[in-house]
Parts: sequence; structure tokens; C-alpha cells
Amino acid sequence: MENNNQSKSQVSRRKFLGLTAAAAAFSVIPMNYSYGSEPRFQKGSKPNSKFGGVQVGAITYSWRSMPGSAEEILQYCLQGGISSIELMGDVAEKYAGLPQGPARPARGVVLSTAEKEALNKAAKEVTEAQRKWRISVPMKKFEDLRKMYNDAGVTIHIAKFSPENWSDEEIDYSFNAAKALGAKGVCNEIGDNAAKRLGPFAQKHGMYAILHQHLQPGEPGWTFDKFLEYSPANMLNFDVGHYFGATGLHPNGIIERLHDRIVSIHIKDKTGPKGNPANTNMSFGKGETPIADSLLLIKKNKWPINVDIELEYPVPEGSDAVAEVKKCVEYCKAILT
Repeated sequence: MENNNQSKSQVSRRKFLGLTAAAAAFSVIPMNYSYGSEPRFQKGSKPNSKFGGVQVGAITYSWRSMPGSAEEILQYCLQGGISSIELMGDVAEKYAGLPQGPARPARGVVLSTAEKEALNKAAKEVTEAQRKWRISVPMKKFEDLRKMYNDAGVTIHIAKFSPENWSDEEIDYSFNAAKALGAKGVCNEIGDNAAKRLGPFAQKHGMYAILHQHLQPGEPGWTFDKFLEYSPANMLNFDVGHYFGATGLHPNGIIERLHDRIVSIHIKDKTGPKGNPANTNMSFGKGETPIADSLLLIKKNKWPINVDIELEYPVPEGSDAVAEVKKCVEYCKAILT
């Protein structure tokens, strides 16, 4: 079985190289799109990144090096042929009119004591203004955002509001907003506080509290199970790359055992803890993460687990995040088709 998977992975990588060569010969950005403009799409031009029954998408964070309004993120999806997304909460909230805080000082700028005090005061004031906004804002703008994305052929399947430290009223708001966006639930970084607080709210709203891990599985005795036990509504956003980078273990062990508690997985290619360099993000196909094995396992079992690309490797000179995410989508497609 292991040899078959390895063979499939090698074949897929050859297919991927062919696809990327073809992409280099022809622009991947449709002629009817341009950065910073309103989204425009033609009938029949909707994206489809469901390959072999597996829904491949991306997380907003992948385009962090580029302008990030809701309209721009939608364009990046369309340019990459992506039909589903894990949408970061700040993108949705800014679109809906969340009061914005003071600009952060540029890196390296040293503030005086008075400037620090003024900045802290302004931050506290905006935090309160945001709390009041969240507990009173109508859901209309979130519904409009969902419609804009859905009309273009993109589904918002997770909303990452990360609300574990918000008030109860704000957590209620986060689930209401996620529902208005069409999402399955609200995502937050994994931890005891998040698992304890968000699970009951997810149950109340008939949704999921979706917990995302980083390198914690590499810690002695750490386990996903205790966070899932807090609530039947607690689910995982399992980061395959971080798991492999921290442990060196095959992620399929977790996927097979907990597949019914996994809403989505994050895909990235990394070296393992004994790699050289260790636990390092690489271009897809150049790391050690067994991406093909995990994609093929989900495909074989027809599990309803979304696969989201999280672009974390450095964008090469002369490229940009849109082009790199597109390459990652094609890499997954080559494996699954």
C-alpha cells in the first residue's frame, strides 16, 4: 500500500510539473480581472476546485502579502480557480463596517512613553467600540458578502473569527455572522479556553467550533482528544503540514482515527523535525510532507473534509501569492485526478 501511494505521488508530481510549465506559457490571470477593481465574472466562468470528489480551497492568510479586502480576496480565488475558502474574520468584518483601530507603528519605530500611552488608550477605545458594534450590527452585510462570493462560484465554508476571548454576546455574534456567510462554523486556535467556551455556543447555534493546531502535537503527551471531549460540536481544522513538521509522524494516522471530527485540513509542504533544515516550509513538491497520501486517503473514503491550501513558503522573486496558490491548487489537482 505504501509503495502504491509513493508511486502515485511520483506520477502526480510529474503531472504537476507539466501543468506548471503550461501555466508559465499562458497567463493564469483571466483577462476580465484586475487588482483593485470590482469583481466581474461572466456566465459559465465560475471556478471549480473540486477534484476527484475532494473540495480544494484556500485560507485568506495565503494572500497576506497582497491587498486583502473582501473584493480582492474574491478576485484571488477566481484567478486561482478556487471555489471554496476559509475566510479570515477581519476581512468579513471590515467589509461589514467594523470600526477600525489606530494604525500600528512601522517596524523599528521607537515610541515615547506619551505616544505609547496615547496608542494604548486609542486601542482600548476602539476595542469597546468594536464590542458595541458586534452585538448590535445587523447581519445584512454578511449576507451580502455571502451572495457576492456565491454568485461568483465561491463558497465560504469556515469563518475564522477567533473569538475565544470575546464577551459571550460577541461570541454569539460570531456564530450568527458565520451562519450568514454560509459557513459550517467558527474557527479558533486550539486550546482549553477555546474548546471550553466555544463548544456550547456552537451547539446552541447548530454549528461547529473548529479548532486549528500549530506545532503543539510535538509536545510530550499532547493530544487532540481532550479538546474534542469538551463538546460534541468541537471539531478540528487539522494542519497536516504543522503536524508533520513538529512530529515527523504520518498525518494519516490522525485523519483515519478522527476523520469524523475533522471539518478541514490545511495543506502545506514542510520538512520534518529531523530534516535539513528542520520543520521548514517548502514549495509544494520540495518538502517531505506526505501530501499525496492524505489527499488520496480522503478521496478513497469519500470523507467530507475540505482541503485548504495555506501558502507559507516565501513567494519567489518575480512571482506573487496569487500565482503561487494557483501552483498549489494544480499540485493537488494532479494528485487527485
